[in-house]
Amino acid sequence: TVLQGIILLPLRAICIAFILLLAWLFASIATFRHHGEGSVPLKGWRRRMIQTTLSCLTRTLFFVMGFQVKVKGKIASLLEAPIFVAAPHSSFFDAIISALTGMPSIVSRAENLSTPVFGTILSSLQPVSVSRQDPDSRKNTVTEITKRALSRGQWPQVI
Repeated sequence: TVLQGIILLPLRAICIAFILLLAWLFASIATFRHHGEGSVPLKGWRRRMIQTTLSCLTRTLFFVMGFQVKVKGKIASLLEAPIFVAAPHSSFFDAIISALTGMPSIVSRAENLSTPVFGTILSSLQPVSVSRQDPDSRKNTVTEITKRALSRGQWPQVI
């Protein structure tokens, strides 16, 4: 069994890298030549691509890492709950919640958008960016979340 672990560990790492690169590719395709850069919601095939492929790839990624999540109950729809709260949201487990809820927009610090690979994936979710250097950032974040929540389904849920 130790030998199996030694062999399986590199295979898992390769699978994880492959899944992340696929997610980056689909995120890049969905946002290619999309005008608005966060001020206009993704629509049509772009939004469906993000919802289906990234959700599936994220679930697969966590399965490869050994996580199996089962949802009990009914997940609230966009019109029932335009804002979805996940607490205390302090780890990579938030990605599980995102995958299970159809890849909603998230609130994230602005610096995360410039991270290689993950920044592109994150940008495809059209996050509400929070800048720690901007003194008006909190007010702007609240305004943006409110705008999206009152959009009557134009924007995805915000987590």
